[in-house]
Order: sequence, then structure tokens, then C-alpha cells
Amino acid sequence: MRELVEQVIDSSGRRGAVVRGARRGRTVTVNRRESPLAWLAARGLVDARQAEAGERLRADYERAQLAPSVTMNWAPRVDNGRGAALDPGEAQLAAKRRFDAAVGAAGRGLADVLWRVVCAGESLPDSERALGWPARSGRLVLSLALDRLADHYRLA
Repeated sequence: MRELVEQVIDSSGRRGAVVRGARRGRTVTVNRRESPLAWLAARGLVDARQAEAGERLRADYERAQLAPSVTMNWAPRVDNGRGAALDPGEAQLAAKRRFDAAVGAAGRGLADVLWRVVCAGESLPDSERALGWPARSGRLVLSLALDRLADHYRLA
């Protein structure tokens, strides 16, 4: 999905919403729905193996429904509840086990940035600030975490 908006980048490199006449700087088109991991992969800052590992982790995070929920999902099941696969509760538990194993494989020091960027969709600069890290150090740590994750998933 795409949600393209125009943003201004001022001389300090910070982004902000375009307000007519409020700021001066270079404008760029940004897709707000693009994940930080997809953004890094599109620019060659993470390789395909690392991106695949991150997407697998994010998929299990979503399947396990670990994100905060605002309301009940009242949509009917497509298979009318007669699917041959795991029932929704079992599938959710299986995804939670896979997610926990993958985050555990990344390690205690690397799991924070991995969760923030891949699962929560936080940008690297925001993650660095939240974790109290120096600027531009998050990409190296995220790269290490994604490598461990790819090893866990046995990606070639």
C-alpha cells in the first residue's frame, strides 16, 4: 500500500510536514506506509537475506497478534470455520513460539532494535534516540541482529 505525502527537509536534515510558508527547504515525496526495513532494503542498506529474515519475523509478529488491538475483529472467516489447517488460536500460539525463538536467537542486546524497527515500524533515528545510542549507530546493530535472525531461519 502507498500513502505518498510531500515533506520538507530543512538544512539540518530533519523532516517535517509541509505547512505553506512555514518552512523552507527541499521537498521530498515519502511513502508513509513503507516499513523502515523495506526503506533500508530499497536503498541497499540491508541485503536480501537480511530483509527476508526481517519480513519473516514481522509476519510471525503479526500472526501472533502481539501488537496492541483497538477493537474486536468481527470479519467472518473465509472457510466458515471448517479449515483443515490449525484453528486460529493454535496458529496464533505457534506464531508466538516462532517469534519468541527468533528474538531469542538474535540475543538480548540486539533484540531491542530488531523489535523496534522490524515489528513496531520505528525509524532507525527514532530507535537510536529511544535506546540512548549515538546517531547512525543503529544500522550497524540492526545489521548484526538481522544476520543472526537469518542464521536462525537458515537462510542462504
